[in-house]
Amino acid sequence: MKKLRILISAYACNPSGSLQLHPGEDLTGWMLAQQAARHHQVWVVTHSYNRPGIEGAEGFKERSNPRYVFVHLPRPFRWLYRFGIGERLYYYFWQIAAWRAAVRLHRQYRFDIAHHLTFGNYWMPSFIGAFLPIPFVWGPVGGGQKTPASLFNHYSLAGQFAEMSRELAQWLGRNVLYSRRRCLCRAKAILVCNAETKYQFPQTTWPRIVFFPVNGISAKDVAPSRRLRRASPFRILTAGRLIRLKGFDLCIEAFARLVEIHPDSRLEIVGQGPEKTRLRRLVKGMHLEEKVCFIPWLDRRLLLKRMRHSDVFLFASFRDGGGAVIVEAMASELPVVCLDTGGPGFHIREAWGMKIEVGSPEESIKGLARGLIALQEHPSLRIKLGRAAEKRAKEYYLWDVQGRRLDTIYQQTMGFKSISVSG
Repeated sequence: MKKLRILISAYACNPSGSLQLHPGEDLTGWMLAQQAARHHQVWVVTHSYNRPGIEGAEGFKERSNPRYVFVHLPRPFRWLYRFGIGERLYYYFWQIAAWRAAVRLHRQYRFDIAHHLTFGNYWMPSFIGAFLPIPFVWGPVGGGQKTPASLFNHYSLAGQFAEMSRELAQWLGRNVLYSRRRCLCRAKAILVCNAETKYQFPQTTWPRIVFFPVNGISAKDVAPSRRLRRASPFRILTAGRLIRLKGFDLCIEAFARLVEIHPDSRLEIVGQGPEKTRLRRLVKGMHLEEKVCFIPWLDRRLLLKRMRHSDVFLFASFRDGGGAVIVEAMASELPVVCLDTGGPGFHIREAWGMKIEVGSPEESIKGLARGLIALQEHPSLRIKLGRAAEKRAKEYYLWDVQGRRLDTIYQQTMGFKSISVSG
């Protein structure tokens, strides 16, 4: 296969993602850029906030591929980051600066393909993709998932306003931005991370759409055959930012119903965020203080270690686009119980987990509780699902596997062959 010159736009691209940056997108940008560089010559245009993490990465000085070009906006633009939608406005203006840098690079290196990696929002444009006159690959993108209507009133008034503002911003992006319409016309392949996002694109683009996850796992992070845990206590783990849309209160209420039948059970909640105080009050009000443990944010290595000492991973997010912790749980040989929405609904299938149909908060809680009870009462099912999950992680989510798929997409893009949508 021909070795190509690839220009990647990755606003978020950092091996040391943290809550202060963009943890999921940072890691995706970093890992997929590294994978592209295994097969091709790669240049990455990224934001300057990533420079310390990138240049501090192991082996950075010895590697000449990929090459990084750091771009930032003047200091006065930084005030935009002080409020929610301001971050997206900053990113929009950064795209213009990145495109100007890309034009200069293209004059020098004559790239074969432009690939927009991050941010991965289907409704935000890539100026590099829209206006650089070379074949364009877009994604993986998400954002098409929405909070199910039956759960909308579960938000606070501020949360409902935020959801409506998000939908308004998406509508404006889809229908107003000329640069976004150019992306639609020019993309030879559009990578999407869940089914809801695919259906936000016009049907005329579907032949160019490829299902491609925004999350992955390294071979060293896949669990070696785990020791069978002792039967008691039954340990449930959940993790993420403690915000309302992650549904941690649903997890607690589902756990409470499990405890009514199997009191020797434990729930660990890993994360931090504005909902922590409310969640602690909920636990106290249900007299579960001795059975529910709150653990501060953990880095991936420690979180994976804790997963391997758990029995089930519980995830009740209303609209996650990806769900990195789902993939990490699968790689840790954990069966997953989640709501059938967005990324989790894409990742989990009956052979290796339990997807709960979304209904009202009460119906969703009952479904989550039924899943937990079934896995507590049937250890053989738990083991079967966990092993199948780990097998799926190896076959589909290893970064090396995704790198090979990305190479195939590049080659198809250059040859204008039909794009496979399997996944």
